[in-house]
Amino acid sequence: MNHTSDFYKLQIEINSEKLQKIKRKLAISSTIRLILFMAACFAVYFFFDNTKVVIAVIVLTIIAFIYLVSKHSGLQYKRDLKKALIAQNETELEVLDRVFHHLPSGEKYTDPLHFYSQDIDLFGRGSFFQYLNRTALESGSDFLAKLFTENEIDFIPKKQQAVIELSEMPKWRQQFSAIASLVKTEASSAEVTHWLKNYKTFVPQWIKPVSLVFSTISFGLIVLNYLDLISGYAIGGWFFLGLAISGRYLKKVNDLSSNTSKIQSTFEQFHKLILEIETQNFSSDLLVEKRNLVVNSDIKASSVLKKFAKHLDALDQRSNMLIGVIANGFMLRDLRQSYNIEKWIETYKENVPVWFNAITFFDAYNSLGNFGFNHSNYVFPKINDDVPVLKVKGAGHPLLKEATMVRNDFQINSEEFFIVTGANMAGKSTFLRTVSLQIVMGNIGLPVCAEKAEYNPIKLITSMRTTDSLTDDESYFFSELKRLKFIVDEIKTDRYFIILDEILKGTNSTDKAIGSRKFVEKLVASNSTGIIATHDLSLCVAAEELTEVKNYFFDARIENDELFFDYTFKPGICQNMNASFLLKKMQIVD
Repeated sequence: MNHTSDFYKLQIEINSEKLQKIKRKLAISSTIRLILFMAACFAVYFFFDNTKVVIAVIVLTIIAFIYLVSKHSGLQYKRDLKKALIAQNETELEVLDRVFHHLPSGEKYTDPLHFYSQDIDLFGRGSFFQYLNRTALESGSDFLAKLFTENEIDFIPKKQQAVIELSEMPKWRQQFSAIASLVKTEASSAEVTHWLKNYKTFVPQWIKPVSLVFSTISFGLIVLNYLDLISGYAIGGWFFLGLAISGRYLKKVNDLSSNTSKIQSTFEQFHKLILEIETQNFSSDLLVEKRNLVVNSDIKASSVLKKFAKHLDALDQRSNMLIGVIANGFMLRDLRQSYNIEKWIETYKENVPVWFNAITFFDAYNSLGNFGFNHSNYVFPKINDDVPVLKVKGAGHPLLKEATMVRNDFQINSEEFFIVTGANMAGKSTFLRTVSLQIVMGNIGLPVCAEKAEYNPIKLITSMRTTDSLTDDESYFFSELKRLKFIVDEIKTDRYFIILDEILKGTNSTDKAIGSRKFVEKLVASNSTGIIATHDLSLCVAAEELTEVKNYFFDARIENDELFFDYTFKPGICQNMNASFLLKKMQIVD
């Protein structure tokens, strides 16, 4: 991973240098505005007796000040963007060292009833989601969680090509994510699209020509007054007429402004994200399809969204006294801006969900591409329809440090079941989660932690962490039975890879042995494939009577009063158990 960390260090260095230059420009910009203000004050003082000159100075100063503020805001945005890029690269260096527990954990996506997510630490602190997720948008995070849990096995080569292409575009991914990270929203994308879809107009159609005529007359009256051709009373009367017209719709304009202020940042940043998609060419089919949602139309989506962002910003300026009162009195500005917003909504409200979905897709898939970039030594499983469901050389768990990771080779064929025995802490549970992640990652289109992998796509279902529920007055044993019933019902209608950790833990040994054996026989008869970990050695006898069942184990040995594990997956049955030894070693019993 040296080339990966070198890339991140170089990006930090480059962006830090650019950030310092931008900060210097910001300091100069602030100084220029101060000089302009002082010069304007001096000019007003010097020409105080000449009203026309003073008015001209004030007007020109306001225009110049607005221009400088706009430029300053642009520099501030560039500064924030560079800070975001630096933060991204610093985060990646931390994650390469397995420091990632401060990142969003995805706790809200946990679901005890899901096919596998609860059992394999997919969400929550220290989870695979926390390790991989780099989404900047809530909608992107939601979509990424959906990819993790949808249990779909279609179009995997297509997904792989998309991940490969994005993994080779680190600068583009980081730029996209940095822009997305600057989105400050009070409403989700779903709420925005819902509001647009159900919006009811209130501005009359005549406001467009009337506001133009009204503004023209206002300008003429001001010029005539400036030339002393009419009195100020005429301007005052016209001004209050404008306020009266605007005031008639004040409540509805206030409601519109309240809603648009919540979505303004979304559109300000989303048009930039769309522009990133529009200007980038892709070659993989999936990325091309998603890009075409944005560019295959008669309109340029980024320009349309940018225009709407300007409309929203213009309406937001009404809080400024100069604009909120004077511009309404002379130009009917609030109504004209509200009209522009309503016409935009009427024209493009059906396009917005499509554009937002494209942004959401790239935000989520950037995390997958980032994972591929960070793990260039991982392999993309070769997809086939051969007998082996999963044939892996050097399989490991992606959350373990590679320096200390013990990798294992295994091959499990279609409709085979492995019975895995082993001492406590010997590596059974880690192996089960490793195999589970190989399947989940393979279905998503990710590279897997292995030296070589072949995969015949299959859906996953697990039962490893059944818990009781005091709230539902439900015992541990009954919870486990419900989970097993869920598995039995699912395998009737689809093809699954089943992973179980200790069947029927909640009952006595004799009953457990009988029930476990019958359940294994049922699974074998269902044409499913899977792995069952157990401490019950009597279950291993099934391999002697059922050709589909094979025994494997993880060993432990005691040498010089110390316990040693090799964490290696081996054929056979475990003969060494360590519970009694550990009880004595920890002085729990004599």
